[in-house]
Amino acid sequence: MRLHSLMTVVLMVTAMSLPAWSQDADTFESKRAEMLNRQRRVILNNDGGDAVMQAREATAEGMLIPRTIGLEDTHVDTIFYCTNRGSFARHSHRSEVTEVFTGTEGRYRHNITGALLEQGTDTLQVMIDWCRENDVEVFWSERMNDRHDAAGSAGISAWKKEHPECLMSTADNPPPHGAWTQVDYTHEVVRDTMFRIIEEVCRNYDVDGIELDYFRHPCYFRSVAWGGVATDEETETMTGFVRRVREMTEQVGRERGRPILVALRSTDSVPLARAMGLDLETWLSEGLVDMIIGSGYFRMNPWDYFVELGRRHDVKVYAGLSDSRVTADTSQFARRGQDSYRARASRAWQAGVDGIYLFNMFNPRMGFLHDIGDASVLAPLEKTYFATVRGGHGRSYGSPNFWVADGEQWQNVPVLTPEDPIALAAGETHIVPLSVGDDLAAVREQGLRPEVACHVAVSGCDELVVRLNGQELTDRRFEAPWLHLPLPDGLLRAGANSFELVAPAADDEGDGAVQTVKWTAEAPPEMPWRHEHFRGGTVFAEMQDDALLVVDRDTEPGSYLYYRYPWNAQPDRIAEVEAEVKVVSGWNNIMAANGVSNERVMLYPDHVGTYYSGLRFDMDTTDDYHTYRVTVQGEDIHVYVDGELCIDGTGMYTYAAPGRNNMAFGASNSPSQGEALWRSIKLSSPGIAGAYIHDLVVTVDFPGDE
Repeated sequence: MRLHSLMTVVLMVTAMSLPAWSQDADTFESKRAEMLNRQRRVILNNDGGDAVMQAREATAEGMLIPRTIGLEDTHVDTIFYCTNRGSFARHSHRSEVTEVFTGTEGRYRHNITGALLEQGTDTLQVMIDWCRENDVEVFWSERMNDRHDAAGSAGISAWKKEHPECLMSTADNPPPHGAWTQVDYTHEVVRDTMFRIIEEVCRNYDVDGIELDYFRHPCYFRSVAWGGVATDEETETMTGFVRRVREMTEQVGRERGRPILVALRSTDSVPLARAMGLDLETWLSEGLVDMIIGSGYFRMNPWDYFVELGRRHDVKVYAGLSDSRVTADTSQFARRGQDSYRARASRAWQAGVDGIYLFNMFNPRMGFLHDIGDASVLAPLEKTYFATVRGGHGRSYGSPNFWVADGEQWQNVPVLTPEDPIALAAGETHIVPLSVGDDLAAVREQGLRPEVACHVAVSGCDELVVRLNGQELTDRRFEAPWLHLPLPDGLLRAGANSFELVAPAADDEGDGAVQTVKWTAEAPPEMPWRHEHFRGGTVFAEMQDDALLVVDRDTEPGSYLYYRYPWNAQPDRIAEVEAEVKVVSGWNNIMAANGVSNERVMLYPDHVGTYYSGLRFDMDTTDDYHTYRVTVQGEDIHVYVDGELCIDGTGMYTYAAPGRNNMAFGASNSPSQGEALWRSIKLSSPGIAGAYIHDLVVTVDFPGDE
């Protein structure tokens, strides 16, 4: 393993002061190579929630039952255990340099951290002991700038309260990127505190390595949080911090006679990381890390890009597969399903990764844990490939824009989900790349008979032209909203594929023909409708007789529930929504955005109003179902109740919402609450005489081969 010359000098000086047994550099590097090259089919990141939220009882076994016991016979060879508790300088392991979180309020009522400490152990030691007993490698994982405290879910650490000058901003003046509670690494006290936390773990615990999790959460400098990019000085400051950590792990490793490996989790884009202040090329070229894990809330590049980066610098490369947060999946094709994880792992293996890394997946009984760590095991198994599993345009967390201004400029993989559809004008063509891990020719040589199909969710037309790798797919079946297209043998390739989607030309009515969509409460809205923010018993929707009850009984940030439809409105043409609703309580909304402007029509028990323009009409909305019709055009908005004009918003539809073009209905806006019964929604919009693409899926099935 190569090391940067500066580090080599430091280590030579260090070695002069160490015992003779630790001075054999060849032996030490041989041990590093042995540790690095051990089998890591699947790395499972455990965020420590088992001890603070899920423990069955206040014992080591009680902590291990929910997430760990049961992994023994799976492909999980390594566990990364995170003890950070949602805020800088607060953890759940025994420590003299960081706050130990033993709170038992609210969601942490099952926190057994304090009980384990009284028993002479702690969360990290429990995990290390289990891993040693089961021949599983164990790393400690540190989140370099966790921002969960900004949502109020974990509270702010004592350290942050003592050092408010080190935060990005204040609650009253949050920055446009990241969160106000995140720390700014330009402050020496931030870097020193984080270093001491890492050093203490390395000296006190027998871990095989540590993970510097720079994806949780990727905002490290105030300059970036407020819309800029990291300066050269800031970037070098962070590089200096990583050098310091590496020098420490090398010294402690030599003292104990065994290296402490350093893993890095970050965005899989060198220029995006550089904009954040993370100089991946320098870190890798200097040998500051041994392993890199890419991806998280979003992915920027095909896996081949990340593999090439790692190979060029002789470090191990792992594909980070995080839980999908796309909320509008159908039961037919699910991003969170077993077949989806098998497909994601298959294409990562095909690109040449050294292993798979799982994040926010905590069930040790997940079936795919027995197969995703081996490409040969995956080969004959059914898979579901999505054009995009995670991420979105301009959305919180799921978009690089949330963390860095214009971060999407470096995104080289498609973003296509029901939450981020693609609009095609009449006759327009769009290319969707899709990577596949399956070598179907090789599978057929083994006597298997795979059936392969493409499925495109489309609205606005049923005559979409689809070509795969230049060949038009003519065998087709349309069952709204899905266009099903069986793929001829040999057409789908292992590796990169290209789907060409072509919207039909405009009909005789020309561009802008009015389109009408109606939903009635025979069942909850399905794709291309999408929903968001279900929260169990407090934020939910359920059918009641002939209506859909949409409920928000929560006051926490982010608590609301809406169904959205991309209605393709044109600002200079009339678009309207008609809703049959009976208000139960609180605040409910009909929202209309036409790509330029947006307005919320609020339905309260005693009045109807507009949120941005402040108009109001008093009435009893709870006595019966009423029909509310909202029309928007140019700068005008009008609201009709049971056919009568009640709100004249001429010249008042001016709240800017560029790029947002959808209609939505639902309950409340955090921290308020609301409930209403929705019987029907009808949308009329000139739209575009083309198509809306909501999803693209490829399935690989093996019927009869079981």
